[in-house]
Amino acid sequence: MDSGAATWSLEELQLATRNHGVPLEALRYPITPLGLHYLLIHFDIPVVDTDTWRLEVGGRVGRPLSVSLDDIRARPSVTQAVTMECAGNGRARVWPRVVSQPWVLEAVGTAEWTGTPLRGVLEDAGLLDDAIEVAFEGLDAGIDGGVEQVYGRSLSIEDATADEVLLVYESNGRPLLPQHGFPLRLIVPGWYGMTSVKWLDRITAISEPYQGYQQAKAYRYRQTEDEPGEPVTRMKPRSLMVPPGMPDFMTRERFVEAGPVTVEGRAWSGWGNIASVGFSSDGGHTWSPAELGEQAGPHAWRGWSVVWHPEHPGTYELCCAATDGAGERQPLDPPWNVGGYANNAVQRVQVTVR
Repeated sequence: MDSGAATWSLEELQLATRNHGVPLEALRYPITPLGLHYLLIHFDIPVVDTDTWRLEVGGRVGRPLSVSLDDIRARPSVTQAVTMECAGNGRARVWPRVVSQPWVLEAVGTAEWTGTPLRGVLEDAGLLDDAIEVAFEGLDAGIDGGVEQVYGRSLSIEDATADEVLLVYESNGRPLLPQHGFPLRLIVPGWYGMTSVKWLDRITAISEPYQGYQQAKAYRYRQTEDEPGEPVTRMKPRSLMVPPGMPDFMTRERFVEAGPVTVEGRAWSGWGNIASVGFSSDGGHTWSPAELGEQAGPHAWRGWSVVWHPEHPGTYELCCAATDGAGERQPLDPPWNVGGYANNAVQRVQVTVR
């Protein structure tokens, strides 16, 4: 699809100004500064008074809990670096067009999240034998798909009690910012960002599948509107490069001087560690391996770099493609589904060598 041929509606532009992605040059940071981390807000940012706020834990449990933020902070704490990506990242590059938040490539970030393992809270509440899922609901309310709702998602008991799933109250060593879920949010490493419910209000163990709109209707892979589809879960492999050289203001086309050019970026997947990253300077026709770098933790993206030696002045199309430990590789062409989810097609950057 030629993105220049798209006509964006006022409604889509409103979404684009409320939400923001990470500037691709900020991929140089292994931990994304808080103001640069991607952001998606479905409804409005709630104003929360921590003096009265309580997290309610109930449903199919033997010992319902009502806990304050101080109670949560007094529990054993864990800090872990987690890469989070919006499920709609890449939506603006699929065709036919999907009308929603028009993400291009930048809906991603990696932060150091501090909180307490969810499993310990669920153990204290005492899950009953008939509980099959745990539902998480936030304080943000609105209308989506014609349905009035609070934002809610659920996890299976197995997924909810994984060691790495946290109830988080700090990001990069600071209390959560209002837009990132203050005072408490869920963090589910490896899953697309819609899973990590913000502004947590209640956690409910349930004996039937959760039927909240964001679980049962939205965030599902479908080829037609009327099919139930499959749920969107873990992040597919993706790599992004820091566009080299200097940009044209409007087109973002890049310009570099002749000579060796270092190209660097980050790669991640929710299905396993990054096994390799390929680099192409001819639009994906030929590939060479990039050198893999360090990662901040098992749930964080991995750095990569390559030295590119353009032979002649002219225009080149640079691409990068990640392969994860499960053997899945980024496709060259965007996959399509009704929601425009998980478009992990390779990044393409136009570069003019002068």
